Amino acid sequence: MKINSFDYSQMQRERIYKIKPWLKSTGARTLKGREKSKMNALKISPMLNELIKQSREIFKMQKELHRTLA
Repeated sequence: MKINSFDYSQMQRERIYKIKPWLKSTGARTLKGREKSKMNALKISPMLNELIKQSREIFKMQKELHRTLA
């Protein structure tokens, strides 16, 4: 049976639905693992991500300062 055939795909699909791995998944358990999995979804460099976070904090501080002065 060829791997890219419809029958193989159907057989694989049935196997996956029988096992239901999504119900047994626990995700990352350690802090290091959580940090790594968080970076998996990141589409930009970690340095750029950190700069964006810092700029958001600065804007938040500016907004609070503006409120207290107004």
